Amino acid sequence: MKRIGLLSDTHGILDERVFKYFDTCDEVWHAGDWGSLEVVNRLRQFKPLRGVWGNIDSYEIRSIFPQHNRFMCEDVKVWITHIGGYPGKYDPSVRPDIFRNPPNLFISGHSHILKVKYDKTLGLLHMNPGAAGKYGFHQVQTLLRFEVDGDKIQELEVIELKAKQPE
Repeated sequence: MKRIGLLSDTHGILDERVFKYFDTCDEVWHAGDWGSLEVVNRLRQFKPLRGVWGNIDSYEIRSIFPQHNRFMCEDVKVWITHIGGYPGKYDPSVRPDIFRNPPNLFISGHSHILKVKYDKTLGLLHMNPGAAGKYGFHQVQTLLRFEVDGDKIQELEVIELKAKQPE
């Protein structure tokens, strides 16, 4: 079993509360728009880290992380990408491959809108953790925490960091 902390759209600012909420996690996954190498490095020092680059990320971050990250976590096929859409509204950049080779868990960021939705057609779970950073239209910084146990995705928790905190 692995406990996963999932976040996205930090936009260069890593809220200190993330460390408290992800302390019991085995890995941290980031769905892009890191915003700075400092965010990457702080998370790397904290826990094993997986991620993708987002549309605002620099060449340096793009040289560290792929645009699409497909991997196995326990017995779950995972696909993380920054701009992926969601069930019924998949982005054109992922649409052909997601129908040809669907994962069990599809994770995207970009929208700053927390969303967890099951796709009955493809038999996959979609997660977007919303935005953990302070920049954007969202009013509440959000994270997700969950477990992968064999082929099960379970114990999903939505974490709201309450109103965005000033710098």
